[in-house]
Amino acid sequence: MNLHEYQAKQLLAQYGVNVPSGKPCKTVEEARAAADEIFGAGHGKAVIKSQIHAGGRGKGTFKHGFQGGVKLVDSAEEAESIAKEMLGNVLVTKQTGEEGRQVNTILVASAEKIVKEYYLAVLLDRESSLPIVMASTEGGMDIEEVAEKSPDKIVKEPVDPFLGLEGWQARKIAAQLGFSGKLIGKAAKLLMGVYKTFWETDASLVEINPLCIVEGPDGSEDIAAVDAKIGIDDNALYRHKDIQEMRDLGEEAPLEIEASKFDLNYIKLDGNIACLVNGAGLAMATMDIIKHFGGNPANFLDVGGGASKEQVTAAFKIILSDPNVEGILVNIFGGIMDCNTIATGIVAAVKETGLTLPLVVRLEGNNVAAGRTTMGESGLTIITGESMAEAAEKVVKAVADAKSA
Repeated sequence: MNLHEYQAKQLLAQYGVNVPSGKPCKTVEEARAAADEIFGAGHGKAVIKSQIHAGGRGKGTFKHGFQGGVKLVDSAEEAESIAKEMLGNVLVTKQTGEEGRQVNTILVASAEKIVKEYYLAVLLDRESSLPIVMASTEGGMDIEEVAEKSPDKIVKEPVDPFLGLEGWQARKIAAQLGFSGKLIGKAAKLLMGVYKTFWETDASLVEINPLCIVEGPDGSEDIAAVDAKIGIDDNALYRHKDIQEMRDLGEEAPLEIEASKFDLNYIKLDGNIACLVNGAGLAMATMDIIKHFGGNPANFLDVGGGASKEQVTAAFKIILSDPNVEGILVNIFGGIMDCNTIATGIVAAVKETGLTLPLVVRLEGNNVAAGRTTMGESGLTIITGESMAEAAEKVVKAVADAKSA
């Protein structure tokens, strides 16, 4: 589950991370009041940030022509004017696609005087199976670009999950980034707060880009998380009722929301051949092999290792809610899964939905003979495939034949 920037900053602040003062606003009136408060506190500038789950907001364009989803303002009056341009309007960025996202909330925050920008993230390193702190002096840039062009500028520090990020490690990272004097201690404190946020919220990623040295009105320097991104591991959300309440359904695709109600992992894609698979790895392989035979997958759909008849029926309904779908490939390997349960669910779903699209099913594994019998005796038009390759080839051909018929 992804969080908005303002939500991420709220969590970071709870763990002692210094973030610029600001408030989320859903109305123009709230934005004006928040800006009045910021300027009244002596800040020379404020920043208005559109809150959507997509990057590239600053360079984005609203569909009504207004340029930029992040704006600096010099007065409360200007903040009010900008809020009118953003709230309720659709922002298109490089990550939203042409459809864009409607901005329902903006963050009105103090605009810090930035001395230098850095990059900081905490995530799970798949190779070592350990949390890792990753930092760079190249803040404000995509970390992928830094990794490609200047890998030597990325600092990586693995963390023992039993001990957490220790003080000496935090100071080591701060020194590697070039902090000196009092800023080493401040940077170490912030690093430990960011790691604690990652660990205690069961996050999959905490990213601060940019992390900044900022200059206060009195000329003193501090370190602040000027932007923040947090993704939470869905499997751990049951432990965090407060974070669950931060979920913004308006930022999620309707079909993905519906799938989550049945504990199905669904992501809509742009193709026309729907996939229903058990296991994320098998689902990825299934999409690849559809492409290999010239087809285009319409979705990623993992029903998990123990799907019920009801879940399979729900999965079919979700698949058929996508108007682009012209054929369906079911690819099940029964380890824990009982193939006959899947077959029963398929038969029930086809009858309930009145499916007329080409359907290819490949079953293998636990109780597969019973599953094949269930489908064979159903009286339904179900094409079977003995192997994954055969099933993929058949569904691509069946969709092509249906188009030309």
